[in-house]
Amino acid sequence: MLDLPGARMPPRHMEPWEDREPHEDRLGRLIGAEAFPGVLRLLAQGFVTLHAASPRISSLFASQQRWLLCHAALAYHFRAVFEGAPGLTRRRMGLLALEHGLASRNTATAFFDEALKYDVVRPSAICCDGRVGEVELSPAPLSVLIHWYDLHFRAFDVVDGKGRSGLFLAQPERLLAHLAPIVARGLLSSGEVRTPGPFYTIFTWADAGGNLMDRLIAGIEDQAASKGGRLLTDVNSISHLATSFGLSRAHTSRKLAAAEAIGGIGWSGRRGYSPMWISPDFYAEYARAQAQKLLILDSAFGEAVTTSPPSVS
Repeated sequence: MLDLPGARMPPRHMEPWEDREPHEDRLGRLIGAEAFPGVLRLLAQGFVTLHAASPRISSLFASQQRWLLCHAALAYHFRAVFEGAPGLTRRRMGLLALEHGLASRNTATAFFDEALKYDVVRPSAICCDGRVGEVELSPAPLSVLIHWYDLHFRAFDVVDGKGRSGLFLAQPERLLAHLAPIVARGLLSSGEVRTPGPFYTIFTWADAGGNLMDRLIAGIEDQAASKGGRLLTDVNSISHLATSFGLSRAHTSRKLAAAEAIGGIGWSGRRGYSPMWISPDFYAEYARAQAQKLLILDSAFGEAVTTSPPSVS
């Protein structure tokens, strides 16, 4: 059990955040919670803010594939830190991608090289021939990661008030070493997380598409989610939306057009010059995806504060 200052942890069978309901029942209860529409906007706004504060680091999470590669790499890194084992290397990154069916070896090593180039990771060891050996997280991405985890814990705390955020922030770096492998295991083993629905896939398949989706959800007008039907947002300019995330207008237009073609989004007036709306189906898909992730993190939190981190392999 972790030694959390000021917090006496109850016995394993009495953990205050633990819930023995079947997963699908918990999922339905979370999505149906009165506070959940506000939680979704809190998450979406938080993701947009994190991108604005650290666009280069956030770009590593900008597609579903890269997001999952990040979690696999973080799990390996933190497990190595916790166990005192050899750290992540370029070769190991390629093997991780193949082991988990995330990408080709070339794609994964290019991802590793990009992280190294932009100081997301930095060498902790150099091979005898001068090549980079093991790497470790740089301070800036570690800070972003702490904010990312805390954002999710604060969001779940809004629903049930169980205080995950306060416990996490008491010793964030120590808890990360426990959390990252468990979270990665949950994400990588979830078929629904790895193969989301059609609306989610349109946005998360290409770089920065997820940012566009988050911005649309963050822009839902007050109380719109409780009125049924199309949900009006405060987004009305494709150019401004593209510029916000360093994208071309053409790329952004293609993403929006693809979502529009299957009824996920539209414009309340003139296309490209009026407030956009998102469909109830798009909203429901986003809500389910975020709820799945929250439950995985919640389960990981309960495990991390009572056990040592297991392997994700």
